[in-house]
Amino acid sequence: MTLYGVGLGPGEADLVTVRGKTVLETADVVYSPGRLSRSVALEHVDEDKIGDLDFPMTKDEDKLRRAWKAAAAEVAPEAKDGDVAFVTLGDPNVYSTFGHLRRTIDAFHPDVDLEIVPGVSAVTAFATAMGIEIEAGAGLALREAASGASPTGPDRMILFKVTDAPATHEGLVDAGYDVTYGRRLFMEQGETIVTDDPAEIDERDYYTLAYAEKGDLEVEPATAAFGTDDESGSDDATTDSEPIADGGRELTTEELAALERAEGYENGDYGLELEDRRERRRRGGDR
Repeated sequence: MTLYGVGLGPGEADLVTVRGKTVLETADVVYSPGRLSRSVALEHVDEDKIGDLDFPMTKDEDKLRRAWKAAAAEVAPEAKDGDVAFVTLGDPNVYSTFGHLRRTIDAFHPDVDLEIVPGVSAVTAFATAMGIEIEAGAGLALREAASGASPTGPDRMILFKVTDAPATHEGLVDAGYDVTYGRRLFMEQGETIVTDDPAEIDERDYYTLAYAEKGDLEVEPATAAFGTDDESGSDDATTDSEPIADGGRELTTEELAALERAEGYENGDYGLELEDRRERRRRGGDR
């Protein structure tokens, strides 16, 4: 019998992993620490199988420890008798409530078996939603920016919990960063906002992230050379703009027809090329 920490991903129900969905469907009880994670879990399990745990939003460590111990005391007996899932947005090991529960279980209920089911972290989901590529060899730091904090240092950062965007923005800009904000990306609840103007998201929202990059950062990937291939005599084009196959030969009429059907370009460039070839064949000029 096992306690599973299941990452639900960034918020949309269809971004739960296949393994996560399987665990949710087969678990005897599914515990949720909040309304958003509960709403995502409800897309995969019946409501009568979900249990709620109270994790207060406070910095009072005594209150937090009491809440974690109470949650562990609730979950541990269930995990000894059957399979239990504890769901969390994102990934269970990245800025997650599950980490507190796992450590408390380890301290007071060491006989409970634990297993992590990773989820799509807000880090990668945010980068994807913003169209940001973290290419091979690039550095990226994860920082928290609650209450107007402006962490600095690395060339690139993704900031969690940007609850006072104007204050955070001021500190980052002064340190030479360009900053873009995203709120409730890949979430079905609330309004999704993407902006580089902190005034647009000045109200507090726990689910606001930021991408900060040094303004003088210069990155030129090796593929940048491809932009000059046509001018330098690329092997992938002919002088008369005839399409060629990967092997370097000109496509036959039949191959063009097959390509046209596969791509659905009935009236596009391939269609015009095909008609031209057919006409030349009728005149005896193309084999």
